Amino acid sequence: MTETSKNPHLGALTILTSLFFIWGFLTCLNDILIPHLKAVFTLNYAQAMLIQFCFFAAYFVVSVPSGSLVEKIGYQNGIITGLAIAGCGCLLFYPSAALRSYPLFLSAFFVLAAGITLLQVAANPYVTLLGKAETASSRLTLTQAFNALGTTVAPYLGAIFILATAVKSTEALQALSPEDLSAYQIAEAAAVQTPYLLLAAVLFALAGLFALLKLPTIPKADKTATASQNAWQYRHLLLGVVGIFVYVGAEVSIGSFLVSFISHTAAFTEQDAAKYVSFYWGGAMVGRFVGAWAMQRFAAGKVLAANACTAALLVLVTIVGDGSWVMWTILAVGLCNSIMFPTIFSLALNGLGEHTGQGSGLLCAAIVGGAILPVLQGVLVDNLGLQTAFALPMLCYLYIAYYGLLGSVPKTV
Repeated sequence: MTETSKNPHLGALTILTSLFFIWGFLTCLNDILIPHLKAVFTLNYAQAMLIQFCFFAAYFVVSVPSGSLVEKIGYQNGIITGLAIAGCGCLLFYPSAALRSYPLFLSAFFVLAAGITLLQVAANPYVTLLGKAETASSRLTLTQAFNALGTTVAPYLGAIFILATAVKSTEALQALSPEDLSAYQIAEAAAVQTPYLLLAAVLFALAGLFALLKLPTIPKADKTATASQNAWQYRHLLLGVVGIFVYVGAEVSIGSFLVSFISHTAAFTEQDAAKYVSFYWGGAMVGRFVGAWAMQRFAAGKVLAANACTAALLVLVTIVGDGSWVMWTILAVGLCNSIMFPTIFSLALNGLGEHTGQGSGLLCAAIVGGAILPVLQGVLVDNLGLQTAFALPMLCYLYIAYYGLLGSVPKTV
């Protein structure tokens, strides 16, 4: 019998999986909106990556305050507040589209991500604490599998509802008359309004549901035993912060350019290419279910290192390969990504005790890697080309391999 099946908190863990699904769905929709808004506002790649910059910058700005807030109001109230803020962010997409304002769109992404950040700061450590410490990585990996389910479904539905009208190339847009260009941009901007209104309704409904639920209360640790320490003194946490930074940066960088890369290498339309993005995120989902089982039997750090080395190799083959088949090597990286976030997260929190909330805030702040590295890769794409620019995430995976083997060993500074 597995640890999860004997866990008295299984009911709470089951309810929490809905959160992992919804924030995965919302995050992955960015990959669909990037080519969409790039055409609407005639942006270059670096400018389009400001979407990811504003979204993931929220993690840096909001995470540490969120950690302090969760310690004061508790995990359940943190989840409710995060859902409400994310719902407000979704509502902002309506006026953004109506006014056709790219800065307002970027603001909406930031508010949405601020809510998701608070959700992550509350839900991730909550899952690690609802059960035995030695199987925390397995438990968080299993719940993160439902996050990957959300990221798998989002590209396909986004392609249907948001990219239903083929995105025109820069050359095609330049050939349109001013009247036709304005009509096209109005129609494309309006395509995001209904989906995000529906998502706002779902988020507010979930907030109401969690307000009614009675979830387990985690007792606070005795602060007298570790009064001289804080989360910054744990070496494995600090290295884990770097690990989360480069992992999220690599995953988001790859995902952000998949539609453009697939349509370029395989000569697909953006709508058809967007559907293939589901293979990238679907691999992460499958890998997390398998990983949750594997990490009850093998050391989590070694599994992490093996996945990271394989991912680096796949990216290298994508860079040096030629032909439409390279789209499958980059899509296969999703399978390797599967266990990375939950494993780095749980290994970094190992042994933090009362500092778990603070440590969770630091780790979630490191998700800002998803803001910075895609922009850097956008600059590389504009100057070196789509394929060569994948060297950046390859370097990220090499660091993660180091963390799995050596950096995750618990030590204080």
